[in-house]
Amino acid sequence: MAKLFTEIEIPHQKHFNSLPLPSVLVPNPSLFSPPSLSLLIDSIKTEKPFLESLLHKTGAILFRGFPITTASDFNDVVEAFGFEELPYIGGAAPRSNVVGRVFTANESPPDQKIHFHHEMAQVPEFPSKLLFYCEVEPASGGETPIVLSHIVYEKIKEKYPDFVEKLEKHGLIYIRVLGEDDDPSSAIGRGWKSTFLTNDKSVAEKRAAKQGTQLEWLGDGVVKTIMGPIPAIKYDKSRNRKTWFNSVVAAYTGWDDKRNDPVKAVTFGNGEALPGEIIHDCQKILEDESVVVPWQKGDVLLLDNLAVLHARKSFVPPRRVLASLCK
Repeated sequence: MAKLFTEIEIPHQKHFNSLPLPSVLVPNPSLFSPPSLSLLIDSIKTEKPFLESLLHKTGAILFRGFPITTASDFNDVVEAFGFEELPYIGGAAPRSNVVGRVFTANESPPDQKIHFHHEMAQVPEFPSKLLFYCEVEPASGGETPIVLSHIVYEKIKEKYPDFVEKLEKHGLIYIRVLGEDDDPSSAIGRGWKSTFLTNDKSVAEKRAAKQGTQLEWLGDGVVKTIMGPIPAIKYDKSRNRKTWFNSVVAAYTGWDDKRNDPVKAVTFGNGEALPGEIIHDCQKILEDESVVVPWQKGDVLLLDNLAVLHARKSFVPPRRVLASLCK
């Protein structure tokens, strides 16, 4: 029987070392009829070695043109991959559970950009893979740009070797002030109860300590979290290269709300302030190297969180993109 997945090229892709970003898979045109959801689920299971190998090679796979019409369909797709779920403990984004292992992506207002980051790079236990699903196509904007982390590392190191050396030596400290409850007006508005999945301060302290995070209670249910020092550069053993594995640009330029000053949200691991001009230039490098593919309804984007950073552009509603995190 013919295999379900066929790799194609689309106009928005870029190539790095002759590899596409992202890889794009569509239903095999030689099939006699459009594929069913059950055929897709079966094919993910039987072709998993091919899919994992492709993901390892390119860092991102866009599945387009498959019959994934609801959040529940997407949950079935997530389950088919067989990756273990990662609970969202320590993340900053306001998001809510939709069905099974599926959550809303960051629920911050549509006029806000979310800057490039590796998912949960500010805590020791982060997902190895992310899946995004476009349930409602944006009216305009709202893309999820992606960029290869090792390319970013190489470009920034070439331009700012001393800065990168300091990052490698000291790592980073991330500082965030949280209220009790979620603040949907902020891209980092997750309250401490949601962040640590508890209403109990002592349980929150234990879960924070497990992640190497200190909590300082400031009164009125407000808490300051101090995460780190944590490495800013990681070595990707399976690909034998260093990656820009951090949220430094996202924190320094975007962790901004009524409780947080982004310039104070991240420092070198020795407590020293970061060089603002360099951080803003790093942001430009990330954007220059990124790939921006407009969402289409039913798209699923599978990302290797060790290899690729992602962001979100501002948008005109409606837009509904769902997400799932894997260990």
